[in-house]
Amino acid sequence: MTTHFPDPTDVLNFTLTITPDEGIYKGGVFRFTFVISAGYPHEPPKVRCTQKIYHPNLDLEGNVCLNILREDWKPVLNLSSVMIGIQYLFLEPNPDDPLNKDAAEDLRRNKEGFIQNVKTSMRGGTVRGEQFDRVLKQ
Repeated sequence: MTTHFPDPTDVLNFTLTITPDEGIYKGGVFRFTFVISAGYPHEPPKVRCTQKIYHPNLDLEGNVCLNILREDWKPVLNLSSVMIGIQYLFLEPNPDDPLNKDAAEDLRRNKEGFIQNVKTSMRGGTVRGEQFDRVLKQ
């Protein structure tokens, strides 16, 4: 994981890049924007994936389904907790709490088919009629 602050004077808006070195999403480079509101730490950060990827816990608009970004957020949690939670989604996608119901269903019913769909989508291919962004390391 690496963070990048496009505007060094604005530490409340930054990007996180996750490059899994194991698991189904190995070889991909995934970017997320973080926006920290004035309500932090009483409100969770707003996190969004900037690429269209095939993942049960990310919808096609980049929204992230992670319990600590919603109902399980507590002010004692920190940004590191969120980053590690997102990283974990790439190691263990969760089909039981999906934003992309098609991907979750594929993972539940046919893991090998799901893995093939992930590989196709990471190359910028089409899955179920949807074109995905190429996210493989150059």
